[in-house]
Amino acid sequence: MPPALDALESEQFGAVQLVVAPGEPQRVGRFRFYLDGQRWEWSDAVARMHGYEPGTVVPTTELLLQHKHPADRARVAAVLDRVLTGEPFSSRHRIIDAAGRTHWVVVVGDVLCDDAGAVIGTTGFYVDVTESLQSNIDSAISEVTASRAQIEQAKGVLMAAYGISAERAFDVLVWRSQETNIKVRDLARLFLAAVAGKMSSNSVSQVDRALLTLE
Repeated sequence: MPPALDALESEQFGAVQLVVAPGEPQRVGRFRFYLDGQRWEWSDAVARMHGYEPGTVVPTTELLLQHKHPADRARVAAVLDRVLTGEPFSSRHRIIDAAGRTHWVVVVGDVLCDDAGAVIGTTGFYVDVTESLQSNIDSAISEVTASRAQIEQAKGVLMAAYGISAERAFDVLVWRSQETNIKVRDLARLFLAAVAGKMSSNSVSQVDRALLTLE
């Protein structure tokens, strides 16, 4: 017989926990599926990913499918067909826990064999990657926001200098981006750095006068 689930998780997945979620092993959990009786086992961590306190729910194929995000359910069902025949698999998809929260998980499985080497099921692990994905998304949004601000500033300089519209100013940036093979956001940043503090004293005076005489 294979060792107990918790013991296996402790022995074989300590390294995975350290690499994937150092200091927070609850984000990595183990599961097993036995062909005989179509029986599932999951560790406390996997139970919590699905929104259950350990020991309060017996996992089944139907229960697992119910927790899959509707947009991912058909694809995951195909993966589960492989599980039910004891085949290796990997999947990245969303689950919705018992409280209605969505989690992104990576699930990896391999064949489970008895002492004689016969395939008796599938064994693998879940990794909850929700926070790392959200962190990446937040970072990307911040970067886009910062880039957009620089592009708008660069457009403003061109509009004032050439007396052109915002659309034409953006066209100029795009044209130079294509000419120089530099991304628009990077071109805007370089352009602003190049013109910063370079206005003539006469130009600055004109800006001062225009600003201070507005009524």
